[in-house]
Amino acid sequence: MDDGPWSCKAANILQNPQAPRGFDDGKTVILYHLCRMQASRTRKVNRISVAVFFFMAGICFASWASRIPDIKLQLGLSDAGLGAVLLALPCGLMLSLPVSGWAVTRFSSKTMVTIAAVGYPLTLIVIGLVTATWQLAAVLFVFGIFGNLYNISANTQAVGVESLYQRSIMATFHGIWSLAGFSGAAVGTFMIAQQVAPLHHFIIVCFCCLVVVLLAQGKILPEDAKSTTKTPLFAKPDATILRLGLIAFGCLVCEGTMFDWSGVYFQKVVNAPKELVTLGYSVFMGTMATGRFVGDKLVTRFGIQRMLQTSGIIICTGLSIAVLFPTLVPATIGFFLVGFGVSSVVPLVYSATGKSKTMSPGVALAAVSTIGFLGFLIGPPLIGFIAEIAGLRWSFTVIAMIGLSTTIMATFMKWDR
Repeated sequence: MDDGPWSCKAANILQNPQAPRGFDDGKTVILYHLCRMQASRTRKVNRISVAVFFFMAGICFASWASRIPDIKLQLGLSDAGLGAVLLALPCGLMLSLPVSGWAVTRFSSKTMVTIAAVGYPLTLIVIGLVTATWQLAAVLFVFGIFGNLYNISANTQAVGVESLYQRSIMATFHGIWSLAGFSGAAVGTFMIAQQVAPLHHFIIVCFCCLVVVLLAQGKILPEDAKSTTKTPLFAKPDATILRLGLIAFGCLVCEGTMFDWSGVYFQKVVNAPKELVTLGYSVFMGTMATGRFVGDKLVTRFGIQRMLQTSGIIICTGLSIAVLFPTLVPATIGFFLVGFGVSSVVPLVYSATGKSKTMSPGVALAAVSTIGFLGFLIGPPLIGFIAEIAGLRWSFTVIAMIGLSTTIMATFMKWDR
């Protein structure tokens, strides 16, 4: 039956709500609809399993982040020393981007996401074992490599699952990663309160992740979504991929700024009470996660272009409010809007990238991630440089304009209907 006009493969049969013409026999029609039920059940299992991998990635990263102060104290690092060591992680991530895209295309996202889902939590344990600064730098470099491989392979899986649904579901996967970040931070806080050593904390996280990998690995997609044109693995990105990368770049400049500078802005510009210095960051993270869970429904209704245009306007509006009215309530409202603005941009860009007609999903995602992640790295230092010259409010004004570039780039792109 796999060689006939229709088959039980989810990618084929779910696109046909009625049995194909020529199959008028009652038993054949019943069999067809049974196949549709099976295909629908299979794609739900695929979706849940891929979501589990996104959740595990978020838990691992949040577990590491929650114990940075303890590891800093354990190694006796100064603030400057810690900052230098932490650069090893993005270095590993950036240098491995092209190789990750090639590996996912060459060996399949299922194979690579499984390797990453094992290596990522195991590297956490090694972080807990370090006793010297150079050891931490080396392990963080490897942690960045596994994190990037996890990102590219999991998003390639998500592109494949999305193709089964024939509608946007990418933002939900990223929302689950954000939810995992909150969960991992909460577990980290509990472990710190109970005076559990980072090593023991990481062993527990690793054990849980490996058990989940064992249970979920067989239920993710065995094959990746295919591009319609065969191209070399290291093909030069076309204009569409470059523009998508620039949209991601603009958004990630804003995200990086919010991650690293929101607390400083509330402390030095808003003059928030000490206990409320993290309010802006918390509100931003909360609305970013919430926005990702509703983003898929919005893009299904309004389309990707209108969503990206609106997102850029919301980012710019939120930052502008925080700049023009630098007091507690308006600044909090501004950061609230920024969270919603950035929430769906990267997931939607990844979704569009995975549908590239000139590159395989893994290679295309690696290309866009490379351009986008540069924004994540450039944003925080740019803020500091401008703040040194003109002040934080002018820095955030520049970032607001960069956020608006999402709207401009989305307006002048051609989108598949």
